[in-house]
Amino acid sequence: MKSILFVCLGNICRSPMAEAIMQKLVNDAGLKKDFYIDSAGLISYHEGEGSDPRMKQHAYRHGYKLTHLSRPVRTTDFDTFDIILAMDDSNYDKLRRLAPTLDDEAKIFHMTDYCTQHVIDHVPDPYYGGAQGFENVIEILEDACQGLLDSLTKE
Repeated sequence: MKSILFVCLGNICRSPMAEAIMQKLVNDAGLKKDFYIDSAGLISYHEGEGSDPRMKQHAYRHGYKLTHLSRPVRTTDFDTFDIILAMDDSNYDKLRRLAPTLDDEAKIFHMTDYCTQHVIDHVPDPYYGGAQGFENVIEILEDACQGLLDSLTKE
């Protein structure tokens, strides 16, 4: 079983959206039993809260339901997960600092490393923007999650 953790700053927009997209892709491919998927944030400010209502609304329009409750990254996540995906450079750098070992550091990747349609180096945070920002994030994450699934099923 492959375990995947998606990480953004507050775990209320980007990472729960990535979690929902990846879960749907895995389910649609009949691979549910082969994957464990979760998301977390680098701050605990929103701990226990659901996703941002604007993200939920845009997700729903695309056929996704966000049910995840925000939680912070824990040291034990480095033991639990095979792959840890950061939404941007700041997330990536902080995750690398949190990694207990070099082997754990090697599990951390940029989400956009898996994009096949978008040429972009990070998933922008839509929190302070408008509707188009949320739509853009969903498009990027759909691309990256499909690329990730494709790379993992080829192994």
